[in-house]
Amino acid sequence: MKLISIKRETRIEGRFTKKMGALQTNVTYIKKQFLSIPYKTIHKYRETYYGEIKDCEDCLLAR
Repeated sequence: MKLISIKRETRIEGRFTKKMGALQTNVTYIKKQFLSIPYKTIHKYRETYYGEIKDCEDCLLAR
């Protein structure tokens, strides 16, 4: 059994951008786990409508 592992999880979240407004998108979280308990998010990114990969810092959660 590994003590430290890395897991990738995708879920649908609501986001807001200035150009497109409110949208539902797949957000992928890469988390570090210790004994199967997540304790740190290493990176999170989303896939745009056109297939590009963008960092989640580009969009706001609310207006």
